Amino acid sequence: QVQLVESGGGLVQAGGSLRLSCEASGRTFSSDAMGWFRQAPGKEREFVAATTWSGRTIFNTDSVKGRFSISRDTAKNTVYLQMNSLKPEDTAVYYCAATFRGLAALSEGYDYWGQGTQVTVSS
Repeated sequence: QVQLVESGGGLVQAGGSLRLSCEASGRTFSSDAMGWFRQAPGKEREFVAATTWSGRTIFNTDSVKGRFSISRDTAKNTVYLQMNSLKPEDTAVYYCAATFRGLAALSEGYDYWGQGTQVTVSS
């Protein structure tokens, strides 16, 4: 089994930065990729970014416009989402997910999910 524990969310002013962390346990290195998604109330879950453990990455460039980056620390079994130049429209619950079925940008392509962490960006 895979357990994902997210942290780092909070309240930040527009233009500020946050770094989200997702610590994985279980079959960490057997997974193909780790992804970040976000969801606001009444909105569909939106892909943000994903990475393989070897460092190959994909991004939803339409949403993050190069402001976000994803990284991983294999020694700590942790994946990070660095968010810079935050905007109020970035406000959402951010979820970490793991897939054993290859690098993907669709939520249905992921097998395990974290509990989510709230990110609120004020004007």
